[in-house]
Amino acid sequence: MDKINMKIKTTQLIAILWWVVAMTALPILAHGSIDQSPEAVKKWFKELRHAKEKLTELHFYVHDRVTAESPASVLVAQANATSKSPTMFGATYVFDDPMTLGPEPSSQIIGHAQGISSSASKEDDASQIVIMNLVFNDGKFNGSTLSVLGDYPFFQKYKEMPIAGGSGAFRLARGLVTAIIYAYNDTTQNEIINFHVLVLHY
Repeated sequence: MDKINMKIKTTQLIAILWWVVAMTALPILAHGSIDQSPEAVKKWFKELRHAKEKLTELHFYVHDRVTAESPASVLVAQANATSKSPTMFGATYVFDDPMTLGPEPSSQIIGHAQGISSSASKEDDASQIVIMNLVFNDGKFNGSTLSVLGDYPFFQKYKEMPIAGGSGAFRLARGLVTAIIYAYNDTTQNEIINFHVLVLHY
């Protein structure tokens, strides 16, 4: 029975990972001024050799709510041994966390951090593998995304994650996200994360 349950959970996890990859690959419908039609993208690439790479700095807060009335992060899979692990090894979450200008929950929402995280460490460092899109739906980057992929060592002060790409205003983006925990509630496990983003794009 344990083998059957594990096979079902593995199948569910694979399906979730494929969903995240598919969502990362799908174009985001822009409400801003950037034309994302195939013709416009082709023209953009043809003109790329004349474009100059620029550095953009962004700063905002991500609200990861696990136990709220309407949670933004939900547990979708875990191994049989996860509950006995000090690092919750194997626990996998899907999240849709609001991104705000300030640390207050009432602060202006500029987008959402959407993706999947999985506890990937059996030791005491509680490290997570994170795959996420930073989806902007306000301001000059409305309709654009940044794709982030990397390690999230919970107990380290600075959590550095590479930017693997982007869409819209961030086509061919590369850079780094430095995440710092701004506030964490031991009881609810809800946290507010300070995101410092440095991104090179055209």
